[in-house]
Amino acid sequence: MEVLSKARLRDYYLLLRLDKPIGILLLMWPTLWGLWMAAEGMPPWHVMLIFIAGVVLMRSAGCAINDYADRDIDLHVERTRNRPLTSGRIGEKEALLLAAGLAVLALLITLPLGWSVILMSIPAAFLAGSYPFTKRFFPMPQAYLGIAFGFSIPMAFVAVQGSVPLHAWLVFVANVFWTVAYDTEYALVDKPDDLKLNIKTAAITLGRYDVLGIVLCYAASLLMWAWVASSLAFGPAFWLGWVCAVGIAAYHFMLIRNRDRALCFKAFLHNNWLGAALFAGLVLQYL
Repeated sequence: MEVLSKARLRDYYLLLRLDKPIGILLLMWPTLWGLWMAAEGMPPWHVMLIFIAGVVLMRSAGCAINDYADRDIDLHVERTRNRPLTSGRIGEKEALLLAAGLAVLALLITLPLGWSVILMSIPAAFLAGSYPFTKRFFPMPQAYLGIAFGFSIPMAFVAVQGSVPLHAWLVFVANVFWTVAYDTEYALVDKPDDLKLNIKTAAITLGRYDVLGIVLCYAASLLMWAWVASSLAFGPAFWLGWVCAVGIAAYHFMLIRNRDRALCFKAFLHNNWLGAALFAGLVLQYL
């Protein structure tokens, strides 16, 4: 029984993608951007810890929902056919119950933040749960993912300030463009399989302009950040982080320009550093 228990726990660990923290990190950076900008520096400890826990819980719940939604598709994709749900090691109902439990827990931990944040967490949970199903009909599911991943930004402002100013929404839109850029890089990895399975992705919708589309999304995101930084009169500290982010985006273009699948995946993973560069700029700006 002990061996079976360890095996089941490992399958849960893999289902929730805890062995691949890149998803948590890409969701964490916009959350930290929002918290630092809303508090104009270090946010209250309890608020930050609640948001960080919420990131881990909701990303984990989203992975379980994603594997449930893609359970039939994943069988035909080399990279995903051995996932716990697809291979039958975890049942469909079990995965749904686990996702629901994590989502409820994420909702419960927002209780100390007040009703405004609690109410905003409901559409946030809906976006996270519905995203995996958009690949059936929406030509740019990466944009939907960007909205879901960026919803923590207005939530952070409500938690700290009680309202969402214009510059917060601009950062939210910048995050949508950034998400489309890095998730399209990720979609390039699976593009041959997705074409066979008639899956909708930005990489397929953009066709031969996929790399150009990624570059334009990076540019739109970083230019929007520049607009926000200029309007808030940010100093050299933030601009240093912004320049680093621009350099990282340029490096990603070098990686993806020939559409090599391994290099596209490397570029996707490397986006962690772009998010970190912008966050470092914000931290230094508000010190």
